Amino acid sequence: MTSRDMTTRAWAELGLLSLIWGGSFLAIRTALDEIPFVTSVAYRVGIAALVLWAYVALRRLPLPRDPRVWGALLVMGLLNNVVPFSLMAWGQLHIETGLTSILNAGTAVFGVLAAATFLADESLTPRRTAGVGLGFLGVATAIGLENLAAFDLRSMAQVAVVLGTVSYAMAGVWARLRLAGLVPQVQAAGMLTGSSLVMIPAALWLDGPVLPREPDTILAIGYYAIVATACAYLLYFRILAMAGSGNVMLCTLLVAPVAILLGAGLRDEVLSPNVYAGFALLALGLVLIDGRLLRALRRGSTPRP
Repeated sequence: MTSRDMTTRAWAELGLLSLIWGGSFLAIRTALDEIPFVTSVAYRVGIAALVLWAYVALRRLPLPRDPRVWGALLVMGLLNNVVPFSLMAWGQLHIETGLTSILNAGTAVFGVLAAATFLADESLTPRRTAGVGLGFLGVATAIGLENLAAFDLRSMAQVAVVLGTVSYAMAGVWARLRLAGLVPQVQAAGMLTGSSLVMIPAALWLDGPVLPREPDTILAIGYYAIVATACAYLLYFRILAMAGSGNVMLCTLLVAPVAILLGAGLRDEVLSPNVYAGFALLALGLVLIDGRLLRALRRGSTPRP
């Protein structure tokens, strides 16, 4: 896997993106105190799509003309928004914000597996295999094997979040196979439009028209729709251009501590020791998958003439 050196600006923007996405878990959980989870997802994708189309129009970016591309964007919306957003929003009704963020960090691990399965140029090396193994062990430790055996509502919610990360991983593969060459901002806007075409009718059918009334809920929706979805996509693509996909992957590591601290500080959430042990294993697995730290250590330990 290729890598690029991270500049100070890239690290700063990666840290900012991690703060934004870390705060989204708390914002979603706050909104779920008043509105149903399907409606919460509909607000997220609908508002974000409008913001991104305004950006596309302002920049006068070229739009795809092939109907097959729009079909691919609809599938991308299902894989990258509808399925994971819905599963994670439902999961957060039953588990802590910090645990949701830790399980979400497994996205990078599943992404490596999915890429190795479906993409010929991203096979698993021994190092990446070890990283994936540690990552799986970390996710299982965070969930707790005893919880999976009992399979109560809380463990089902954790499994739902993990399935959401698998959907994210498949979305990455789909984007490489079907959306290569499309302007990234148009890809994001089209994807969220496809998601909106699914989630808005679903929300109206299942929940009816639901308008948030509490100021905290309105602020939470505004944050996770405009800041943590629309603006975050634009920031993500900036970092991707500067640092490459391997470095952007580190964001999933940085998001979890932010969400844990916010959940503990603002919602008095308490996580068990196995959650932190699982996160440590997951972090080590991602470090192995990325490989840059190991290469730096080897360079540092090589004797110089």
